[in-house]
Amino acid sequence: MHDDTMKAEEAPLHKLDLLIGDSNEAADRRRRYLEEKHGVELRSIGSTVIDFNGVVGRNIENPIGAAQIPLGVAGPLRIRGQHAVGDYYIPLATTEGALVASVNRGCKVVSESGGAYSVVFRNAMSRAPIFRLPSIEKAVDFVRWVQSHMDEIRREAESTTRHGKLLNVEPYIVGNNVWLRFSYFTGDAMGMNMATIATDRACSYITSQFPEAKLVALSGNMCVDKKPNAVNFILGRGKSVLSEAIIKGDVLNRYGVDAWGVHDVNMRKNMLGSTAAHAYGHNAHFANIITAIFIATGQDVAQVVESSMGITWTEPLENGDLYISITLPSLEVGTVGGGTWLPTQREALQLLGVYGSGNPPGSNAVKFAEIIGAAVLAGELNLLIALAKGELARAHERLGRGKRDRQ
Repeated sequence: MHDDTMKAEEAPLHKLDLLIGDSNEAADRRRRYLEEKHGVELRSIGSTVIDFNGVVGRNIENPIGAAQIPLGVAGPLRIRGQHAVGDYYIPLATTEGALVASVNRGCKVVSESGGAYSVVFRNAMSRAPIFRLPSIEKAVDFVRWVQSHMDEIRREAESTTRHGKLLNVEPYIVGNNVWLRFSYFTGDAMGMNMATIATDRACSYITSQFPEAKLVALSGNMCVDKKPNAVNFILGRGKSVLSEAIIKGDVLNRYGVDAWGVHDVNMRKNMLGSTAAHAYGHNAHFANIITAIFIATGQDVAQVVESSMGITWTEPLENGDLYISITLPSLEVGTVGGGTWLPTQREALQLLGVYGSGNPPGSNAVKFAEIIGAAVLAGELNLLIALAKGELARAHERLGRGKRDRQ
């Protein structure tokens, strides 16, 4: 047996890629090792279109295959946004029966009423390092020093990136602790890595010039990433998105409801119920739609935590129509980087016409955010209609449970 092969057979699983020199073969060996060790068959996990030579060290470590999730489409959904204009089919990767059907009917209702208008009104990715100062007096001096040296700090931060631009630095003080919340324009990337690298360079400069400030952590949890929080709800992170539609009264009537019935559900469930629960957001199921789109398009799925915070607003109009809007203050998405380049995820983004870098930079990510906003609106509207009609349980009974489950 070749020496390299012998070493590979004896090596820890995480070292196989380096020893073998082929991550596809390394993934296969890991999987076969686990099959033999635990007496299981992992054939489905091993069936994948992913070339691990491209993703190891970029998207995954210690791969053994891939997890496959059913992917459906909802639509067409008519959108009249600032960047997204036309009829779109929304890719949704999910294992929840009835979800795609729910969004699909919402798309139909919205489109029959003329479509949804979407816009991104804030666009900035944040990273907030925390510094320790000797005293509150020095903490205040430090903040004043940062504010008076923004040109130099911006130059250092932007030296690490081609498309990134430092927009502002917001200070927060608690005792002798100071957070600096850096916010960046990040082009078509979601931008978390870009913001982290740029902020690291800026922090090196800051501490070299103000040595009494000690950097405790590059991320001080005031960013805020992957945690429910009020800061992102108020100030935004990533893309802050609005989407609205006027749903015609006769369209609602065809589905067995009227504007006041849908509005009553929204007020009592989304507004009053969420307030009573002290929830971060007043909505029915934003996370359902956003998670399914994130998985389908290669987004950082853990960021659904803050990306799905938001508000559904409704108003019955005098002519019997219904005004409905959704607000997503912290939608963190990109069309380049992360998992967006993986084979199936790339194709889903191509289906939406947003894959890769836009012209000008950043336009594809904004278009994508507008599409997500309209899709969330459609999904939210349909669930409110279903609740107003009292058909939620029946829909899940019919679509969310297989024959085996009903036996």
